[in-house]
Amino acid sequence: MSAPILVPTLGESVTEATVAKWLKNIGDSVSEDEPLVELETDKVSVEVTSPSSGVLAEISINQGDSVEVGAKLGVIGEQAKVNVQKTEKKIENVEKLDDKEFGIQDKSKVVKLNVEKKSIETSPAAKRVIAENNLNISSIHGSGKRGQILKSDLIGLMGLSPARDKKFENSGPEERIKMSRLRSTIAKRLKEAQNTAAMLTTFNEIDMSMIMQIRKDNKEEFEKVYNVKLGFMSFFVKACVNALQTFPVVNAEIQGEEIVYKNYYNIGVAVGTDKGLVVPVVRNADEMSFAQIENEIIKLGSKARDGQLTIDDLQEGTFTLTNGGIYGSMLSTPILNPPQSGVLAMHNIIQRPIVVKGKIEIRPMMYLALSYDHRIIDGKEAVSFLVRAKEILEDPRRLFLNL
Repeated sequence: MSAPILVPTLGESVTEATVAKWLKNIGDSVSEDEPLVELETDKVSVEVTSPSSGVLAEISINQGDSVEVGAKLGVIGEQAKVNVQKTEKKIENVEKLDDKEFGIQDKSKVVKLNVEKKSIETSPAAKRVIAENNLNISSIHGSGKRGQILKSDLIGLMGLSPARDKKFENSGPEERIKMSRLRSTIAKRLKEAQNTAAMLTTFNEIDMSMIMQIRKDNKEEFEKVYNVKLGFMSFFVKACVNALQTFPVVNAEIQGEEIVYKNYYNIGVAVGTDKGLVVPVVRNADEMSFAQIENEIIKLGSKARDGQLTIDDLQEGTFTLTNGGIYGSMLSTPILNPPQSGVLAMHNIIQRPIVVKGKIEIRPMMYLALSYDHRIIDGKEAVSFLVRAKEILEDPRRLFLNL
């Protein structure tokens, strides 16, 4: 009995997605709940699983096409047809792999490639390189998702540079690639933030000496007790939560003609991925310990880089932290993450001479930048928020003394 493969509910306010990649081919045997196809929404990638065991009998939506929630992606057919369909498909594949597709005259090379492909997944670009050079890929470990072999994994093996790839010999100095749904939505949201909010940025600098000393003195014991490293981010999350509690308007947002004050503190932490910037949320950060915050940030960061974030991981943030310092940024003006009204940017730590009690000393200094929506946050509140965060970061003991 056949079963339709439907686009699932994708989360609040998400009604459309793009078919990023089919993980199975027509005729492949599948088990119930086995991933079949990847959908890319404006927030995350979502894997659609098989509604039942059987065989992938039909693909209704091709890769790159858009679909709405509830649309039919394909059909799962009866298991009994698996062997016949697989055999027919293998014969058809060998017959179709000819000079037109790969530039190969020797059919024995084609059969060899087809056998290797059964156990090792390759990208379309990698397939062409493998076929043109008759490569044995059995010992290559792919760097793509699920171990997929990419073209870049093969270039180094052959001692070639990307500039010599035949694919680009006649393509000229430019290459046009359609933006992914995630990248397109990022572009729209950032422009929307500029067009809607009255965005302004204020700056300050902090002396990181005490935080660095605390980490140095306690990192081994902290990791032994909590099984996680003591990083910088937990200090910044704690400092921001305290500053948000002191200046609640920075934790608020505009809805129509109302200001909505949030009595919860969900801190978004910006993470750069191959597909673009995402902002997973550390929920109820005010109730978490340093170790819990570090663990949560590591977990969310790993999910982001592996493409495993869910819609819930990205929703209901009230304030955002972004760390350009890990890329070497010294100073920036971060852009708001709508509908939030504030975002704090961290930067790299540089040893600089500063005046301490009338004497010049070399200290590890970091610039902070707070961008805020001037429609509801006045300059006094923004500057005071940043000063409060600076006080806590320069002397974290204030957190434990409620000062």
